[in-house]
Amino acid sequence: MNTGATQDAVTGHTAPTAPPSMESAAFPPLVRALAVLIVASLAALAAWSLPTLSEADWNFTALSTFGLAAVVIGWVGWWMVFSRTRLAGDTVVQTWLWDKEVHAADVATFKIVHWPWVQAIIAPRMLLRRRGGSITWIHSADPALLVAFGHAVVRQGMAPVPAPAAGPSA
Repeated sequence: MNTGATQDAVTGHTAPTAPPSMESAAFPPLVRALAVLIVASLAALAAWSLPTLSEADWNFTALSTFGLAAVVIGWVGWWMVFSRTRLAGDTVVQTWLWDKEVHAADVATFKIVHWPWVQAIIAPRMLLRRRGGSITWIHSADPALLVAFGHAVVRQGMAPVPAPAAGPSA
């Protein structure tokens, strides 16, 4: 039976094994399809409204706000479609607007948020509170990836504490 640990033949200590490497999309297929549909619909609405918008009296602030909103909507839509979550060893990485990387040793607490009956529209996610106090959300369309990282965090907490070095007695 595989317990997720290996035993050293010389010392007899049990050492945790590294979790398998896994990768999945960060968001489920329906969420990605909805992102494409929403961004495409907004682009179609903007194209349809172009004659009316061209008649408006645009100042720099209004025009730059409109342009910036279009760029942000497209950028977030892009990353919702192409974002990936990868577990390699004891590190989980999610590509997003900025890459999120968390090592199991840096995690103080974690909580997996997963509702299987709405998984198609609400991506499984993990709330990670780091030892420094910051909070990170990691999404994965495959909840098994989040569970595997949770096991890596637990294994870090179960790692044996090295015995203090024997020093000279007074």
